[in-house]
Amino acid sequence: MALLDWIAPESGLRIEGDGVRLRPPRAADFAEWRELRAQSKDFLQPWEPTWPADDLTRAAFRRRLTAYARDREAGTAYPFFVFRTRDDALTGGITLSNVRRGVAQMGSVGYWCGQPFARQGQTLGAVRALTVFAFRTLALHRLEAACLPSNEPSRRLLNRAGFREEGLAQAYLKINGVWRDHVLFGLVSPLRAHEGPDEGVSV
Repeated sequence: MALLDWIAPESGLRIEGDGVRLRPPRAADFAEWRELRAQSKDFLQPWEPTWPADDLTRAAFRRRLTAYARDREAGTAYPFFVFRTRDDALTGGITLSNVRRGVAQMGSVGYWCGQPFARQGQTLGAVRALTVFAFRTLALHRLEAACLPSNEPSRRLLNRAGFREEGLAQAYLKINGVWRDHVLFGLVSPLRAHEGPDEGVSV
């Protein structure tokens, strides 16, 4: 079966993690997603790009789904919603984006968690589960992540997930309307860390 058959929303893809389940977003998720994002706006906005005025509308959500599908088909990004296993509550989202093939074989990890579920372990479980998907299913070699220097919970989470701090990137991303420095993190696949120059995924 082709890889895209596994990652399409209608394929029923599930990624099981520690206390969480990941799956691609669907149109039916809109109401729960809107409610969680709305009640978490003040909590999330300091760490995210400025929200468009229509961000929580159904039309904007449909545009998101269209963009997600386009990125999946191109193999450049794999977005998931995160659900708590015990009650199937939507707790946040996580995306593997900027996937590069060729000599790079790498991608970037980004995530968000609704305020009611913060500091409960769901996001850590999601990052660990996505890491397995990236390294085993997609055969990537390296993952990257970044967060604001002041975001201590995210820094601790990435360290616990196995990422290593690699440095500071100046004016790295425009967050809440301002270009902000970010701490960079990296994680190399344990499956491919010791491959020779002619081994690994063919290009």
